Amino acid sequence: QVQLVESGGGLVQAGGSLRLSCTASGVIFRVNAMDWYRQAPGKQREWVAGITSDGSPNYADSVKGRFTISGVNAKNTVYLQMNSLKPEDTSVYYCNADLSSFDTGAGYSPSRAYWGQGTQVTVSL
Repeated sequence: QVQLVESGGGLVQAGGSLRLSCTASGVIFRVNAMDWYRQAPGKQREWVAGITSDGSPNYADSVKGRFTISGVNAKNTVYLQMNSLKPEDTSVYYCNADLSSFDTGAGYSPSRAYWGQGTQVTVSL
C-alpha cells in the first residue's frame, strides 16, 4: 500500500523556522511531482509549493522567498524548509504526491495522486 508520511510540524514563534518532510513508501516506480498544501481553520486548502521530477520548484506568492522545497527522487522524500514564519502561516500542512505506482486493489498506474495525513504548523506572535 502506497503511503505518504509527513513530519516536522510544531509550534514556533514568528520569525522562526521549521522543516517539514514527506516520505512516500510502497511500490513506487517514479515520483512525477510532489507538492505541499495547507489548510487553515475555516479556509479552503491552498497550494503552497511543488517540485517536479527534474527538480524544478514552484511557489505560491505568499511564501516565495521564505519557503524552499527540495528533494523528490532521493529516497522518495520531499522537504519544505520554512523560514521567517508568520502567524498567517499557521495551518495543517499536507503533502501530495503524483506517483507512478502499484497499489493493492487499484493495480498499476503511471500517475496517481496520494495525500498525507497532515502535520500542524502553529506560528505564535
